[in-house]
Amino acid sequence: MRQLRERALSRGVGAEPGFRWRGGEVSRIEGLSDAVFAFAVTLLVVSLEVPRTFDELLRVMRGFPAFGICFALLILIWHGHYLFFRRYGLSDAYTITLNAALLFVVLFYLYPLKFLFTLLIDEVFGLNRDASRSSIESGQTETLLTIYSLGFLAVFLVFVLLHLHAYRRRFQLGLDEVEIFDTRTSLQYYSIFIGVALLSVAMVRSPFPAGAGWVYFLLGPACALHGRLRGGQRSRLRQRLRKQFE
Repeated sequence: MRQLRERALSRGVGAEPGFRWRGGEVSRIEGLSDAVFAFAVTLLVVSLEVPRTFDELLRVMRGFPAFGICFALLILIWHGHYLFFRRYGLSDAYTITLNAALLFVVLFYLYPLKFLFTLLIDEVFGLNRDASRSSIESGQTETLLTIYSLGFLAVFLVFVLLHLHAYRRRFQLGLDEVEIFDTRTSLQYYSIFIGVALLSVAMVRSPFPAGAGWVYFLLGPACALHGRLRGGQRSRLRQRLRKQFE
């Protein structure tokens, strides 16, 4: 992952229209973070040994869907981390503390995350259903969903706090109107994830605990609607600013 950052920086790839990237070379914070993310991917690997029989191969293949989902979520978090440090280039003590908290939560929740999606996929597609039923007892599903939701909430709460910190330092960073608008957009975007996680926790304690997992399907429509609304507002803001300088 560190190589991805370095290649993007060396080629000037990824700079956003209307947002100046203040992050220069890959910092020590990003270098450590990339090492932790790479280690996290290693922990997610389905099997560290090459299957010796076809039955072993089938058992390994059953774990690939859960691995794929966990890997996608990890890349989503990594990309948000990458954008933040490219945009703002912050390396103060508060940023380092929040970054350490993010890395801690990512590593701590990897196994619960993989366990949850392995269980879910086995149940939905009937893969190794007997083993999945024996791996969790009645009444433990709600606890598992609560653990997952709290971890999900913690990750995106860190992103909200990071962007709130950047917003508070907007004058020191020299953010212009569009960049301030984009920072607020990121704050709102990550707040959607927090809201859904809180809703899931509330559903676990409600008379309909089965809905605690389904509420995560709200993320797609909510993020799409938010992106459409804020995208239109951003376009109008840039047009207004261009007219002022004409």
